[in-house]
Amino acid sequence: MKNSKYELIVYWSDEDDSFIAEVPELSGCMADGNSYSDVVKNVEIVIQEWIETAKELGREIPQPKGKLMYA
Repeated sequence: MKNSKYELIVYWSDEDDSFIAEVPELSGCMADGNSYSDVVKNVEIVIQEWIETAKELGREIPQPKGKLMYA
C-alpha cells in the first residue's frame, strides 16, 4: 500500500467463511481473505483501486483520520 493510513476493521465472517476488512472512511471499500494477512493484502489493493477510480470520476477522496470515527 502506498503509505495509506486509512483505518481498517477486520473480522471473521462465518457466513462468508473468510476474514473481512472494511475501510469505513471509503464508502463501500472492503475485501475478504482466507487469513488475516491475506485480507490485509487484499484490502490494500482495493484501497488503491478505490482511490484511482474516485480520481478518474472526479470524486472527493477523504483524508485518513487515523482513528475510529464510526463506532
